[in-house]
Amino acid sequence: MRSDVLIVGAGPTGLVLALWLAKLGVKARLIDKTAEPGTTSRALAVQARTLELYRQLDLADAVIARGHKVPAVNLWVRGGRTTRLPFETVGAGLTPYAFLQIFPQDEHERLLIEHLAAFGVSVERNTELIGFIELDGSIVARLRGPDGKEDTAEASYIAGCDGARSFVRETIGTGFPGGTYRQVFYVADIEASGPPLDGELHVDLDEADFLAVFPLKGTGRARLIGTVRDERADHAETLTFEDVAGRAIENLKVNAEVVNWFSTYRVHHRVTEHFRKGRAFLLGDAAHIHSPAGGQGMNTGIGDAINLAWKLAAVLDSRAPDALLDSYEAERIGFARRLVATTDRVFSFATADGRIADILRTRIAPALIPKLLRLEWAREFLFRTVSQITLSYRGSPLSSGAASHVHGGDRLPWVPFDGDDNFAPLASMKWQVHVYGTASAELARWCSENAMPLHAFEWRDEVEAAGLAQDALYLIRPDCYVALADTSQSPEALERYFAERRLRLAGA
Repeated sequence: MRSDVLIVGAGPTGLVLALWLAKLGVKARLIDKTAEPGTTSRALAVQARTLELYRQLDLADAVIARGHKVPAVNLWVRGGRTTRLPFETVGAGLTPYAFLQIFPQDEHERLLIEHLAAFGVSVERNTELIGFIELDGSIVARLRGPDGKEDTAEASYIAGCDGARSFVRETIGTGFPGGTYRQVFYVADIEASGPPLDGELHVDLDEADFLAVFPLKGTGRARLIGTVRDERADHAETLTFEDVAGRAIENLKVNAEVVNWFSTYRVHHRVTEHFRKGRAFLLGDAAHIHSPAGGQGMNTGIGDAINLAWKLAAVLDSRAPDALLDSYEAERIGFARRLVATTDRVFSFATADGRIADILRTRIAPALIPKLLRLEWAREFLFRTVSQITLSYRGSPLSSGAASHVHGGDRLPWVPFDGDDNFAPLASMKWQVHVYGTASAELARWCSENAMPLHAFEWRDEVEAAGLAQDALYLIRPDCYVALADTSQSPEALERYFAERRLRLAGA
């Protein structure tokens, strides 16, 4: 059986890659060695940028309907709530999703599988990749099926979405440098009562070990995520909820009535040396893993998938040269390295030992954070970073120009209009031109001749506040990032952009 792309691993990253490829008309084959989707999960958070991208496939509303919207995060010290940070006041005006969405990974996967079925694509279960080579411009893979028999599959490309122990990564030999946190992490899904069971996120700063209470959909449901590093960490496999429950009870006043699930695990912080080697690509945990601080992992893997999908589709359709695929690593590996470094610093601060660290965490931070968050720039920086809307591809070979505060490579700023917004046209997953103000007749003619969608939006104060320039031209990529910003509205700038990158226009 031949496909355009063989996707190995049907977690959120692999499922999203398959979905975007299917929408773009690419024939993908999705395999997973497990017998069924997971029934438990560690990943919970769906960040604003992921929800923005999910609008392209009408997924955002379903995630919101099935999950739980978290309005605020609370910091606790010495058995009391010291700081409350409302997300809506922080992210208002920046995104239509100014909140943290809780949607457990197992439920998330089921939703993605449902949407894949609408495209006629299903996950081939109990199917394991046991080897592959690149031969004559193709990937030739050996698979072991549900009956134990081996078979051969051919594809133009292979995508390793097969997790931290990726067989694809081991096969192409890109390495996975980094380290392992000394703490043992635990997760517990509970039914409980107490002040933290109010639908908001609660974090305890009292001790060097991390502890947070994440709300789940439904009354009295929550997930505890914490760490231990003392002698209990030496016996992680025998650790029980009773061994860790005391702190939640004493510091956060959580009264756990039912424990539905409890598990322990160790966390690594690593980034592979390359995201691409020949016709093989690495995405998600196969390419980068890090501390769960900030709820970034699953969202970053989904971002990898969407970044790669449109590029694969363009190359397979002969609308772009193979060099376009090099931009996947160029754009994603830098972000992965920064993310690992940032989450490592945050986690190290939250779990540092010693009296000075304890004073910083329990006295200075609770006093300083509320003061900092009175400053608009500090609130906006925090939200932009955690929500991933600040992620930029400036410096990428696909990014060019600047107009006002928006540069090539930036996420297109969100602007609400009467009953709609400027993100609505992005559902097409096509290159398009945006003008905020008046589009010139010359530009309109060029776009028409080249089958390039042109969207002209009314100029208003909200547009200026978002950092966009009046009457400037913004070329938008299929993944909702600005490719070119040009103040002249020059069709020649567009011609030059596509010619220099050897990208073929739809009308060519």
